[in-house]
Amino acid sequence: MRLEVGEIYEGKVTGITKFGAFVSFEGGQTGMVHISEIAPTFVNEIRDFVSEGQTVKVKVLTISEEGKISLSMKKALPAEEQHKPRRPGPGGGKRPGARPPRPRPEPQPGPGRPGDFEWQGRRNDSGSLEDMITRFKQTSDEKMSDLKRGNETRRGYSRRGQKQ
Repeated sequence: MRLEVGEIYEGKVTGITKFGAFVSFEGGQTGMVHISEIAPTFVNEIRDFVSEGQTVKVKVLTISEEGKISLSMKKALPAEEQHKPRRPGPGGGKRPGARPPRPRPEPQPGPGRPGDFEWQGRRNDSGSLEDMITRFKQTSDEKMSDLKRGNETRRGYSRRGQKQ
């Protein structure tokens, strides 16, 4: 059997790795389905979608000069299913024994980090525009000097690469 780019064929899954699944065709040709081409949803574990020995429909994406065949199961689906997320089956689509994701703590800005400033509401007694500009410049200069000091002392080198 001669495979052609853009055509859909049936093949048998002969191997599964972390990055994809290998599919064999009649005539002994073998191609690979990359993990990103397994399903129209995010694939964390390939074995959740295919198993060795399973017959699958694949579309031939490319055939390199070296004879490597790139395949897609996702693009072999009907057009309306290619972008539709798969509904999880029994068990909510998770592997048996999988741990629930840990909640991530909200990032807390540390003192002196960029963007760490306090908003002040409008006050009628805030002073003149010149006073406000002077206060802004002062706090800005303080923050810039803190940043420069942090960059120069990192790893014992200054910004110009001279040992301190």
